[in-house]
Amino acid sequence: MELDLQWDGNPKIVLDIKTRLGVTLPIQVKNIGFTGVFRIIFKPLVDEFPCFGALCYSLREKETIRDAIEDSITWPVRKIIPILPGDYSYLDLKPVGTLNVKLIEAKELTNKDIIGKSDPFAELFVRPLRDRIKTSKTINNQTSPIWNEHFEFVVEDVTTQHLTIRVYDDEGIQASELIGCAQLPLGELEAGKVKDVWLKLVKDLEIQKDQKNRVTVISAENLPAKDILGKSDPFVVLRMKKSEQTYKTRVLNNTLNPVWNQTFDFVVEDGLHELLILEVYDHDTFGKEKMGRCIMTLTRAILEGEFTSSFLIDGTDSGRLNLSIKWTRQQSVEIDRGLI
Repeated sequence: MELDLQWDGNPKIVLDIKTRLGVTLPIQVKNIGFTGVFRIIFKPLVDEFPCFGALCYSLREKETIRDAIEDSITWPVRKIIPILPGDYSYLDLKPVGTLNVKLIEAKELTNKDIIGKSDPFAELFVRPLRDRIKTSKTINNQTSPIWNEHFEFVVEDVTTQHLTIRVYDDEGIQASELIGCAQLPLGELEAGKVKDVWLKLVKDLEIQKDQKNRVTVISAENLPAKDILGKSDPFVVLRMKKSEQTYKTRVLNNTLNPVWNQTFDFVVEDGLHELLILEVYDHDTFGKEKMGRCIMTLTRAILEGEFTSSFLIDGTDSGRLNLSIKWTRQQSVEIDRGLI
């Protein structure tokens, strides 16, 4: 079972951060919140009430939780709650293999230094835990560094985990500045075989802007008759609630079962909180008459990528709207590249 989850809290956490110069700085953390997709697994199924022995829960995707906090509950990591007595250790996350990586080089990195060139180094990880993050050596004064270093990582779930690489400019006693980052889905690799890959570095892996939601209005069925002769002249207006992007299908005359097969692309900045609104109208010579509408979130499209389905039209006694919806994640702005 997967559920949309949004949590907001108002804790007040005060931390004392000690700098490299020995100065202690107080930092206060307030107003913590996150959104995501909550996955619940009822397993194993048994004959006695409540019909399952344990409950596992995790977050389906990373959203606003970061690093070690998100890793402790983000799939494939899960929390197990025994419901009935029994040994459920087999439900725990277990390694399925190791990933051997050779970090070779990067080319034409952005120069972050005013005088001279950047001093790049890389961090690599599958899970962002302190003891599982690998760090390369620093190559001084170089925007096309050559590392030729080997690293090994434990893998728990090939289908969902990624290799993440972050390239920084070493600033000495100051905080290192991020040059760019990249991810490689482990599912793209073949067990036992070496694969050379150029990875494009981007500014931020978590940026969700410029995603595309493609909506194809296929047809409608059993629309109500709005004209004197028992027909209608239907068309559909499509609108994103937050961004207010609007499109309109063509008008099809004298039909209660129109077939449009028209496709429209929406650029979406915040898919988890956006709504797609489709309003069906009957076209008249001096205006239009509203038949009904469909309102939906983009959650299913984000999770499944693409689907085709039929939706009831609210506000009318009859009528369904047949849609095909495809969600596409656009690439972030390319700034550099590197070879692994």
